[in-house]
Amino acid sequence: MTPTELLTAYDDQLRTDAETPSAVTVERHGPLRLATFIGGRGFVSYRDLKGIDPGEIGDVVGVVLDHYRADPAITRVEWKTRGHDHAPGLHEALVGHGFVPDDPESIMLGELRDLVVDVPLPAGVTLRRVTGEADVRSMCAMQDEVFGDPPSDTSAVAILRRLALEDGMELWVAEADGVIVCAGRLEPVSGTDFAGIWGGATRPQWRGRGIYRALTAARARSAINSGKRLAHSDSTEFSRPILERAGLVKVSTTTPYEWRRSGRPE
Repeated sequence: MTPTELLTAYDDQLRTDAETPSAVTVERHGPLRLATFIGGRGFVSYRDLKGIDPGEIGDVVGVVLDHYRADPAITRVEWKTRGHDHAPGLHEALVGHGFVPDDPESIMLGELRDLVVDVPLPAGVTLRRVTGEADVRSMCAMQDEVFGDPPSDTSAVAILRRLALEDGMELWVAEADGVIVCAGRLEPVSGTDFAGIWGGATRPQWRGRGIYRALTAARARSAINSGKRLAHSDSTEFSRPILERAGLVKVSTTTPYEWRRSGRPE
């Protein structure tokens, strides 16, 4: 598939309710999809911004924020943007309403079969799929450490709830002497050709040794066995080169904008 064909498939298949399968609620506001997740997280996405006049985008962002502010359980909201969208004024409107942009990530797409290669692992390193609570908590703690997040059980609780839904999500880790050194998720997207390659994290001292590449291959094999043929991932600059070498292509960028409740009276 060409990059253009891949991007069209991404927009048509993934920028729908398929993007928020584990949401508690999803409400529509024009072309926008406003999702709420367990743990007090709001999430805004859309196929495109057709129907919203550029001169009205500031008002629309304000209405969306009021929607989430009205729910005291919501502590943070992510507005997911894509670089290939036509969205004049959106950046200014989001920043003006207190959203803070994070670093852009690359939208990587390609065929899963291109990820399936045999990669020799360093001596003593093994791969396995994990499902038990203790393993999940260890995996999430390692990812928080690698990503520089403060220690918290928030991720582990959310992941355990997802596993209980039995929606096809898989967790994979690489271990050395019983210690998790690399981890990632596989998320087959129901009703689409896609499976997501997410959450890749490798301890710094283990990078550059083929472990993440091997973990990605293991997830790709599993996705193919479940009937999927395309892969997608929002990749940092650490994982993008690995996926590019595997045959995935960068088709666009995505930048999350985040609003956090201050705790002060509104």
